[in-house]
Amino acid sequence: MIKQALIVSHGQPSDPDPAEAALAGLAAKVAALLPDWRVDSATLAKPDALAKAVAGRPHGMVYPMFMAGGWFPMTELPRRMEAAGATDWAYLPPFGLDDGVQNLVLTLAQEAAAAQGRTPAQTELLLAAHGSFRSAAPSEVAQAVAHRLKRAGFARAQAYFIDQEPRIAKATGFGEGSVCLPFFAAEGGHVSDDLPEALAEAGYGGRVLPPLGLDARVPSLIAAALQGQA
Repeated sequence: MIKQALIVSHGQPSDPDPAEAALAGLAAKVAALLPDWRVDSATLAKPDALAKAVAGRPHGMVYPMFMAGGWFPMTELPRRMEAAGATDWAYLPPFGLDDGVQNLVLTLAQEAAAAQGRTPAQTELLLAAHGSFRSAAPSEVAQAVAHRLKRAGFARAQAYFIDQEPRIAKATGFGEGSVCLPFFAAEGGHVSDDLPEALAEAGYGGRVLPPLGLDARVPSLIAAALQGQA
């Protein structure tokens, strides 16, 4: 029997189509790893996308492509699923809470240091995250990951945010050879516009990695999470 999965993200309300297409591309990569599954996707920002994705599908598994267990994945997503008639779906933990994903952050940081001929002890790392003025959940995840990097031996590992203190624009003192890792599930306006502006304001001159969710290893992590809960 074909198993059902749906990857859901927030999307980009101001311009929903590119984010919708990008998420569909991710779902296709996950589906290629799971031949006995139907893997679809929807962003909350695209009108009617969620309702269309679950139409005629009474049950399945939802993979929230979010960095933390905030209001959107924990409250608004189930509400919208129920409104669409999808009342018998199971929910996996959000992307950013997956231990495999957090291990990937460490791997990316170590790879970035090595690419510059440095050890973690010679590398300062700025974990750039969204944050929230309304919920502590997003910052708690980012801070925990930053502490994990620090425990792994990085000279400096700190989380800074777009939507709360400490702001990325105030992330001063990161020296030559530092690395900025965007703790984001996709490349939306925050990554393409807000982050470069904030880093420029901070005078940051180190390397900036692609957002975490774009790494080529992400589809296999999502596939593993789905299989682990099937």
